[in-house]
Amino acid sequence: MACEKIEKPAFTYPETRKDSTVIDDYFGTKIADPYRWLEDDNSEETADWVKRQNELTFGYLSTLPQRAKIHSRLEKLYNYERFGTPFQKGGKFFFYKNDGMQNQSVFYVQDSLNGEPRVLIDPNTLSEDGTVALGGTSVSKNGQFMAYQLSASGSDWNEIHILDLNSGEELNEVIKWVKFSGVSWKGNGFFYSRYDAPEEGKAYSGKNEFHKVYYHELGTSQAEDELIYWNESEPLRNYYAWTPYSEDAVVIFESQSTSGVQLYYKADGAEGFTQIAEGFDHEYGLLDHVDGKLLANTNNGAPNYRVVSIDVKNPQPENWIELIPQKVEVLEGVQLAGGKLVCSYLKDVASQINIHELDGTFLRSVELPTKGSTGFSGSRESNTAFYSFTSYTYPTTIFKYDMRSGESEVFKAPAIDFDASEYEVKQVFYPSKDGTKIPMFIVHRKGLELDGNNPCLLYGYGGFNISVTPSFSADRLVFLENGGIYAQANMRGGGEYGEEWHEAGTKLKKQNVFDDFISGAEYLIKEKYTSSDKLAISGRSNGGLLVGACMTQRPDLYKVCLPAVGVQDMLRFHKFTIGWAWTGDYGSSDNKDEFNALQAYSPLHNVKSQAYPATLVTTADHDDRVVPAHSFKFISELQDKHTGDLPVMIRVDVDAGHGAGKPLSKTIDESADVWAFVFEHLGVKIE
Repeated sequence: MACEKIEKPAFTYPETRKDSTVIDDYFGTKIADPYRWLEDDNSEETADWVKRQNELTFGYLSTLPQRAKIHSRLEKLYNYERFGTPFQKGGKFFFYKNDGMQNQSVFYVQDSLNGEPRVLIDPNTLSEDGTVALGGTSVSKNGQFMAYQLSASGSDWNEIHILDLNSGEELNEVIKWVKFSGVSWKGNGFFYSRYDAPEEGKAYSGKNEFHKVYYHELGTSQAEDELIYWNESEPLRNYYAWTPYSEDAVVIFESQSTSGVQLYYKADGAEGFTQIAEGFDHEYGLLDHVDGKLLANTNNGAPNYRVVSIDVKNPQPENWIELIPQKVEVLEGVQLAGGKLVCSYLKDVASQINIHELDGTFLRSVELPTKGSTGFSGSRESNTAFYSFTSYTYPTTIFKYDMRSGESEVFKAPAIDFDASEYEVKQVFYPSKDGTKIPMFIVHRKGLELDGNNPCLLYGYGGFNISVTPSFSADRLVFLENGGIYAQANMRGGGEYGEEWHEAGTKLKKQNVFDDFISGAEYLIKEKYTSSDKLAISGRSNGGLLVGACMTQRPDLYKVCLPAVGVQDMLRFHKFTIGWAWTGDYGSSDNKDEFNALQAYSPLHNVKSQAYPATLVTTADHDDRVVPAHSFKFISELQDKHTGDLPVMIRVDVDAGHGAGKPLSKTIDESADVWAFVFEHLGVKIE
């Protein structure tokens, strides 16, 4: 009998130890986990493995002939002045600005729109390599103090610092071990959320348990902070304190996953909290508190959200007063500005802004330049508001908006070397495996020939009720200007069409998301935009899971796969840091039916002995959101079983995290590596 020829990989991958003794039993099913040791991010063996993998990967990337040109072009594309949307508090205007090549954007304040901006915080001065980032900021009602959060190396851990805006002096009090927290001012202090200090060596991988709400009074130490709320019987819940403009009450938001909250209310003078919303099936966004009534937007009784008034003494839904009923379009958010309600809707993945009176009466819509995404910023004390607008060929521009007249004018427009008239954007709706119509944006140069020979990158996310909307990216231009097609699919699991769309891609229905994405790739090939030899797929975080699942289910469909900071071990994700909160979307291997569904698509557990597309896994050593062990174990399994000639490698960034706060220099370095990898394997030549 003739022996079947087995292909040998073209690359010699670092040897990765297998531990055959690690076997878990899930409801009678034995699952081996030979790379469990890579979960220890503090071990010398893991550090040595990362070093050897990086030596291979960076050694290979450095040989790619177009990397230097790509890096140089990215530096030019990023080098333009970028502004954030201004916000107003205590009579002052605050905004972010990046001069172009600054690692971190700088935070400014000015006393009036015509005033001279002055630097409040320049994160670039806080570390030599730009890895200390400015997170959330919160200004006190009177505009005198600002609390701001700093994180190092991309970690979710934050420190809260306090600045006196009048004197410019920093208060000598720092609050540590803060995570997943806002800052809500009340009186001479604020509420915040934190965990107890983690065990030695477990800061970046240990399970986050017992979130607590504290009150910090200015002029005191953290040790004196008052514990306001926690639940000693529920370690896996998160808490956030909200205070209204009047500061005469506090509401605690309690969550046990990434969607759905319970609410607890306490008015000034009351002894304890009263629960006013039960169960974790619905979302609430609180806008105001007047005379014991809360103004809120919610999907309770309205999958696409509505605006209601809730009497805290009679908080049952049947007693609510509906101010703005739900529409066909999803109500993404509501805010108060200039005595009006500003409602941001999403219609077929594009933003709409409607202005209403406080009683819900519709006034007008804001006219936007094209299909795109907006971010609105207004103040109840002022009729001057701002909004940002961006789309695939429309660099983020800031508009000033008059709440009285409804007139918009450009406030800050970027000067970037990019001619939008050379490109076109279209939105298509293609059928998924079960016939569901899935929207997808396609961006490319005008005059594109549909001959099936165009390089194409398909991007997706598909989870956690998050909508992936049109946006401008300087990074993406290097691909588009060299003949590339960028496609962005909006799968089920996201928030693009409300809660029903979200739920259709969760738990036992998660496979719908992968079917939607695979069908998107098939559509692009069928319509001759591209071919399997010219198609790359990309996604980050939950999108990294998307890429991992789709490449193990249909490795024949793509030439390049880019799973970034992805959730790849679906049987153990809930055992690290905040992973337990994702069970609302994914389910858990602790449940038999959900285990069966998770095992069926878990990327780590579905790698087979066969040829895979060229794959570049990216992660970072300080990622404490999706711990790097997911990527470590996945690439180990892939390198062990891959039989083809194309490279399957991992790029581990150092002193970096899940993505937030990454310095621009690191962003450009990583983008140059990724695009060089894509250009090499899709046959893209720089013009």
